[in-house]
Amino acid sequence: MAERVTITVNGLVQGVGFRWHARRQATQLGLDGTVRNLPDGKVHIVVEGERVALERFLAWTRRGPSRAEVRGVEAAWGEAEGRFGGFTIIG
Repeated sequence: MAERVTITVNGLVQGVGFRWHARRQATQLGLDGTVRNLPDGKVHIVVEGERVALERFLAWTRRGPSRAEVRGVEAAWGEAEGRFGGFTIIG
């Protein structure tokens, strides 16, 4: 059964390729969703898929790409809505 997790990542996560790496990770895990930079310097991700893949993706966000310095991750779980077709970088 598909689920959804909404993730906010803070730290040095903009200007380090975080969104591009997030898209690659999500695609490799067969996940759908979106990623965007927020005005406050955080990255916001909404991702849907199978629980095991979502947990792997969430674990990746706690590290991020090599140039990132992740200081915190907030995650909220819910039911998938099925409104995404692939994984898209917004903005």
